[in-house]
Formats: sequence, structure tokens, C-alpha cells
Amino acid sequence: MPELFAYTDGACSGNPGPGGWGVLLQAKEGDRLVKERALKGGEAHTTNNRMELLAAINALESLSRASTITVVTDSNYVKNGITGWIHGWKRNGWKNAAKKPVANAELWQRLDEANARHDVTWKWVKGHAGHAENERADELARAGMAPFKP
Repeated sequence: MPELFAYTDGACSGNPGPGGWGVLLQAKEGDRLVKERALKGGEAHTTNNRMELLAAINALESLSRASTITVVTDSNYVKNGITGWIHGWKRNGWKNAAKKPVANAELWQRLDEANARHDVTWKWVKGHAGHAENERADELARAGMAPFKP
């Protein structure tokens, strides 16, 4: 059975400003690429963090059945949020450590639901460091942003 990978990235021109998200989904058997699909989208007025979250959300929501998948992101915000911080936020009624509402709570809740439907391994990679699939996700994010740039 092929291994599934989702390489995700978000981009923003100004923060806030027009933004985009990109996802490169790959099914691999060892080093052999079996199948690949690219997803992208964007918004006219958003933030980089929202686009990073939407990339991960769209990656998981695009899967038609419960799957085992590795999500690779260059966003510590997304990786740390979904693997760590979210547990405290849920316990505290979606309030952060400062007792303030969690930023982007509606997206975190959506990601939490999507994450729960799958067996997800979250992996962080350094962005813009020559990781080919991450670079492609970045290109998709910038393409998703393009229609919203003035």
C-alpha cells in the first residue's frame, strides 16, 4: 500500500494582505511516486498563519476516506498548534494561556476535526531550504494568491 504525504504551505503578500495556500499530495511506494495531486486556493485579505492552516485543512479534507498520512509543513505554528497547544486550548474553552480567545479558533477547530478523521504524522521542515516538495507547495501557495494580488 502506498504511503501518503501532504506537503503544505501558505503565503501572504503583506500580513494581512492577499494570501494563498498550496498542497502537494503524493502517494509513494518507497522512492517511487505512484500518484500526485496539487491543490491551491487563496483569499483577498488574510494572514500567513490562516493560509498555513488552510493548506493543512484542505490537505486532510481532500482525502475521500480515513487515511494514514504524513503532513509536512514549514510552519511551526501549525505543527506545534495541532500536536501540542490545541489540547490546552480545548481544555480551556478555546482560550490561550493568557485567557484570551485563540487566534483563528474556527480554523483550528476545523483542522482538529480533519486531523481526527485520519492517522496523521506531523513533520516540520525548514522553509526555503531546498526541500523540493516544500518548494512546490510554496509555488502552489503563491499561485493560489495570484488572483487576489492587485
